[in-house]
Amino acid sequence: MSLINYITQIQFDFGAIDLLTQECQRLNIRRPLIVTDQGVRAAGLLDKVVSQWHGDFPAAVFDQTPPNPNESAVRAAVACYRENNCDGVIALGGGSSIDLAKGVAVLATHEGGLITFAVIEGGAARVTAATAPVIAIPTTAGTGSEVGRGAILILDDGRKVGILSPHIVPKVAICDPLLTMGLPSGLTAATGMDAIAHCLETFMAPAFNPPADGIALDGLRRAWRHIERATRTPGDREARLNMMSASMQGALAFQKGLGCVHSLSHALGGIDPRLHHGTLNAILLPVVITFNASAPTMVNDEKIARLAQTMGLPAEAASADGRGIGDAVYAMTQSLGLPTRLSEIGVTESMFPTIIERALKDHSHKTNPREASEGDYEAMLSAAF
Repeated sequence: MSLINYITQIQFDFGAIDLLTQECQRLNIRRPLIVTDQGVRAAGLLDKVVSQWHGDFPAAVFDQTPPNPNESAVRAAVACYRENNCDGVIALGGGSSIDLAKGVAVLATHEGGLITFAVIEGGAARVTAATAPVIAIPTTAGTGSEVGRGAILILDDGRKVGILSPHIVPKVAICDPLLTMGLPSGLTAATGMDAIAHCLETFMAPAFNPPADGIALDGLRRAWRHIERATRTPGDREARLNMMSASMQGALAFQKGLGCVHSLSHALGGIDPRLHHGTLNAILLPVVITFNASAPTMVNDEKIARLAQTMGLPAEAASADGRGIGDAVYAMTQSLGLPTRLSEIGVTESMFPTIIERALKDHSHKTNPREASEGDYEAMLSAAF
């Protein structure tokens, strides 16, 4: 049985941030906690959001989100939530802040630690409608977490796990491309490749969901055409709008599942939280696409050919082994100035056994179009090394 569900309210336009108080009032949020990070504060975006809050009570702020959000940070933010008698969360930032906010929304309203709600521990059913409402305001165009049903968080034991539930989907996403205009080029490239990875991998996932496939392909088309412009010309409004849309669309299609790119990048991010998720995805995509190309669902639906057409690649790039698509992704990553090999970012071969062990247990492992064995993961890591 396929679950097809679209999915939450989205306010999308230049200047959409002006609707913040209106959306809080609609959700009966009177005492919000704004969850963000130091980079967003330093860029002046927190001040911009606070200036748009016109409620009866001042908004509390937690601005200590780490680059890869962890259980310790969730606990600290929950303490801030409770100290200020908050009744909802405004997530402001990239995927890290939004995922942290989702963790806060769960732990502030349920008993137990994060492990209680992790999918790999059977925790999805433990997340209930008591979850605090979240309004998500993305400041990057990459994760799409503003419309996603998941939060990726690092437990105290170092595992990077997914908290997945329809109850943690933000009640509204406020997508204002103006908030991404000052994003540095390197971060624009890395987060943009994250969006491309989401569109590619959710399209390859085997679940039957034609609407998600269509959304993913349109998101891929937008991102592939505009990522270089957004990276090299930060003030390009059209490029920023299309990258934000692609990011959102990739996450709207998440309900199909992801695959080996994410099972590996989640494992790597848990081992070394300094590794950027989007950069990891960009490095891993070519080898995973090649691995997936022979899967029955890929062949039967002519997915390689459809991807090549969407990306505007020449006919020879639609080769059945997927190498043409993989080569194009590799070339794009290189063109954007991002690392193209795991060895360039501090990954060592000695990490492989731990990476593989964690990837095999990751929730994204189960939705890859072709089942990956321990040996398959070792081959992928070696090819990307």
